[in-house]
Amino acid sequence: MLYNLLKIPARLALPLYCRHISISNKELLKSNGPLLLACNHPNSFLDAVILATLFSKPIYSLARGDAFKQQWAAFFLKQFNILPVYRQREGTEHLHKNYETFDACREIFRQGGIVLIFSEALCENEWHLRPVKKGTARLAAAAWQQNIPLKILPVAINYSSFHFFGKNIHLHFGELIEKLEDVPETENGKLLTAVTNNVQQQLQGLVYAIEKGDRKKKEEVFEIPVSNTRKILFAVPAAFGLIIHAPLFFPIEKLVSSKAFHSVHYDSIMVGLLFVLYPFYLLLICFLASWLLSGYWWAAALLIVPFCGWAYLQLKKQIND
Repeated sequence: MLYNLLKIPARLALPLYCRHISISNKELLKSNGPLLLACNHPNSFLDAVILATLFSKPIYSLARGDAFKQQWAAFFLKQFNILPVYRQREGTEHLHKNYETFDACREIFRQGGIVLIFSEALCENEWHLRPVKKGTARLAAAAWQQNIPLKILPVAINYSSFHFFGKNIHLHFGELIEKLEDVPETENGKLLTAVTNNVQQQLQGLVYAIEKGDRKKKEEVFEIPVSNTRKILFAVPAAFGLIIHAPLFFPIEKLVSSKAFHSVHYDSIMVGLLFVLYPFYLLLICFLASWLLSGYWWAAALLIVPFCGWAYLQLKKQIND
């Protein structure tokens, strides 16, 4: 399965794309299911990529159904443990397919698996929480009705930027939500409202509320001081990292900016393209090193080049928008 095949390189690559990831309650990353991750959705499919990379167990993600229109796309998305959820805007004729997805989720829960749902149901590059929809509660209630001991874990992802490479990320977990025994199963409406309100209240305290133009606030929340010693030690590797990666990074940045700068998918497209192309670029550098230099410089380049790229991220400007 492509999911398992790419998880290891994704973990190795994450420090090259994200400058720093701060995680509250890291032990929850080793959670076992049945578990439903109820997450905010500020940054397109990068949100799912980060969680799938960090969690020990495989995660099945729910995504908008229009991404599955083409058969080839549907095939590959399913290889990455992505399941479709259809909304009215994708056509009412597709809504019945949601029952298949819900059945698949219940089967995943029965096997002790983990499902990720974006509880706001819509992605926006914003620093605040939007209203939580009842889809999270409906999925949980359907599992509880079949006596599946499902738990809901509220998850908040906070980014320092949506258009600036090498961002700082704060990942916060809430308190586990178990089946509400004080709400009778016959009162389904009350159950859905109670669960939705619980998720909303928890995420409200975990998702940062920052105005888009408030750069000072973003600096206060996200910026990490860099010591003078670190600046001195990393100065030369960082400069080399900028120079050696420029031929790859800047053309991709220019291309993606021209096509998707004002799209919520900008960040995800940037990371996706770099993830696919960087191994080939690194192999090219290793080939040139073996051709121009004697000995095992190609092997040294395999380690030195990514390290220098990481060093540059540590010293570069942290907040830009």
